[in-house]
Amino acid sequence: MSELSFEGRVAVVTGAGRGIGRAHARLLAERGAKVVVNDLGGSMEGEGASAGPAQTVVDEIVSAGGEAVADTNDVSTQAGGQAIVGTALERFGRIDVLVNNAGIIRWGGLPDVTADNLERHLAVHLLGSFHTVRAAWPHFVEQGYGRVVLTTSSGMLGLDNNLSYAAAKAGVVGLARSAKLAGEPHGIKVNLIAPAAQTRMAGTEDESSESLMPSSAVAPMVAFLAHEDCPVSGEIYTAGAGRFARFFIASTQGYVHEDGPATVEDVAAHWEAINDEKDYYVPADLMAWSGAFLKHRFGG
Repeated sequence: MSELSFEGRVAVVTGAGRGIGRAHARLLAERGAKVVVNDLGGSMEGEGASAGPAQTVVDEIVSAGGEAVADTNDVSTQAGGQAIVGTALERFGRIDVLVNNAGIIRWGGLPDVTADNLERHLAVHLLGSFHTVRAAWPHFVEQGYGRVVLTTSSGMLGLDNNLSYAAAKAGVVGLARSAKLAGEPHGIKVNLIAPAAQTRMAGTEDESSESLMPSSAVAPMVAFLAHEDCPVSGEIYTAGAGRFARFFIASTQGYVHEDGPATVEDVAAHWEAINDEKDYYVPADLMAWSGAFLKHRFGG
C-alpha cells in the first residue's frame, strides 16, 4: 500500500498543545498537512490560559520540516469556534480536516456533582465540537469535501464519579451521527475516536514518560479517519496500546407482542427475549432503526 499523504490539505486540531491532540497534530504535519494547532493552554479542569503549549507544538512541527500555526481561541464559545477556523483560512487559505480533541475533566458524581460541573463539560466537549463543526461546514460544502473527527470516550460508559464527562462524551456521538447524514451529499465524512492513552486527564502527571499507552498510538486511527481514503462516516473507533477496534450502538431483536395491548406482566415474562443478544443489529441511523423496530407492523 502506498503511503497515505496529506499534501495540499489543511487540518485544524483543537486541544493540540499536549497529549493526544499534540500527537494528532504532529502526525498530520509529518504526512504533509498544514496544521492549525489550537489550544487554550488551560488546566485539565478548564482553568486558566497560556499560549505556550500550542506554540511549543508548532515549534516542534516546524523544526521537523512541517508547516503549522498556533491558535489559542476557546472552542467553548461560538466566537472561538469561528476564530479557529478563521485562522486556517487566513493563514493557509482553506480547511480540509477538523479534529476536535479539546476537552476538560472535573470529577464528580451524584448527588454532589454540581450543575456548573455539567455545564462546563457540555460547553467544552459538546458545544466545542458543535461550534467548530458549524464554523467549518460552509467551507466543506463549498469545496465538496471535508473530514471531521470528533472525540468521544469509553468514559461515556460511566464511572461513579464522571457523570458530567460521560454525559458530554455521549452527546458528541449524537452530534456526529446527525452530521454524518448532513454531510453525505457534500463529500463530508464525520467519525469519532474514543482514545485510550495515559495522559494528564487519565491521571498521568508525566506525559513524556514511556508507557504502554502513549498518545502516539491513537494518532494513526485519527489520521486514517481524517484522510480522503476513509471509507466510513458516522462510526466510532477506539485506539490505544496497539489495538484498533470499532465501537458501535446495537439493538436486540427483542420480543414482539401480538395479542392485544401488552401488559407489564408481558414485559416481565419475556424479559429474557428482550435482552437476548443473538441476532442483534447495528442501525445506520434513526430511520434504519425505526424501520427494523416496526417491521412487524409495516412489513419489510
